[in-house]
Amino acid sequence: MLVWLAMIGVWIVDRLLKVLIQKNFVPGESLKVIPKIFHITYVLNPGAAFGLMAGRTWVFVVTALVVVGGVIYGQFRIPKKEVLLRLAIGMIGGGALGNLYDRLFIGRVVDYIDFQIWPYVFNFADSMIVVGVGLLMLKLYWEEKDHKDVEKELNASSTQE
Repeated sequence: MLVWLAMIGVWIVDRLLKVLIQKNFVPGESLKVIPKIFHITYVLNPGAAFGLMAGRTWVFVVTALVVVGGVIYGQFRIPKKEVLLRLAIGMIGGGALGNLYDRLFIGRVVDYIDFQIWPYVFNFADSMIVVGVGLLMLKLYWEEKDHKDVEKELNASSTQE
């Protein structure tokens, strides 16, 4: 259930934010929230992250469908006790759905988060994908660390015998 809640929640928040941007800004318009640090800038991105591969919408549509399919598959395979893992894949799936919606119904992805210290504009869906992947990496790190700790304990106990 957590995967579905995260995925649908991320998609809803993403849609609401993008609708607000589209109703209140014109493409290219920017609002200085914190001058020289953070602006809200409406950009229609025809590519992937950082505008890469512009015009190859079909690649991103197929990729998003594979990701969402993988998340749905994972929903049924990942044990319920794996809360962090389930949350992470839900966030990734919701972010993929958000950008997939834009590509299918707008033809480009609506971006608006503009940190002036970073040359790229992104959106909530992008953020959730990055945070979800970060949580997956953290989970893998913890599992690897736990595995090494168990190995050390086993090695220490076997050398004492």
